[in-house]
Amino acid sequence: MQKKQRPKRKTSLSMQLNKYLAYCGVASRRGAVEPIKAGKVRVNGRVICEPGFKVVVGEDEVRYRGRILAAPNQFRYVLLNKPASTMTTMDDDRDRKTVIDLIPPGPRIFPVGRLDYDTTGALLLTNDGDLAYRLAHPRYQVDKIYRAWVKGVVTQETIEKLHRGVHLIGGPKVSGDAKVVGNKENKKTRVEIKIHEGRKHQVKRMLKAVGHPVDKLERVLFAGLTVKAMPRGGSRELSPGEVRKLYNMVGLKINVGKKES
Repeated sequence: MQKKQRPKRKTSLSMQLNKYLAYCGVASRRGAVEPIKAGKVRVNGRVICEPGFKVVVGEDEVRYRGRILAAPNQFRYVLLNKPASTMTTMDDDRDRKTVIDLIPPGPRIFPVGRLDYDTTGALLLTNDGDLAYRLAHPRYQVDKIYRAWVKGVVTQETIEKLHRGVHLIGGPKVSGDAKVVGNKENKKTRVEIKIHEGRKHQVKRMLKAVGHPVDKLERVLFAGLTVKAMPRGGSRELSPGEVRKLYNMVGLKINVGKKES
């Protein structure tokens, strides 16, 4: 007689609270720490202020600012050609335009890293918290290439100084691969610079430190993604192939479109 097979038990997926908020598209894992510590998250009706608190996906009720969070069935990856005068944030208390206002309707996503209010160019938005965390972390050496119009004539000596590294005011020593890509009437220079870190205002601070304040700044490449053929303010969904490349870049395994268990 053939033995009856027992039904397979469904294994519950548990994760840290900050990771769950990232999983639900609230913010990156690092960005979720602040609202948790501020008491804006409840688990099963109780305020939890510990980012490492374990929640069981599909069983525990998690609320953020009163709204129930549901884990997404599908991840979303959107590349935006950010225009100037736009905030890289989910919302703005001064009612300024944000990058979220430019994204077509769909599952809630958040920006990976930041671009300044008047900085333009490549910005990735997603609700894939693990990928966002690694892309933004200096440990993974993700390339970011910027082009800037700066005041004054940039010499080869200055380019070499940027290669060797400069000390930021109130910050550490940082470096970047730089080159001159254009001049304008000998009063301004267009400089291209590649960095791996993403410190606040890093490119502007680096160029100011070598005597060339930035007039205009554009990020032309992020993690191999460019907005060369996109209109300013335009966006598009990444292809599965592009997502696979991002995962390979930061050492993650992938099942495109769905969260791995």
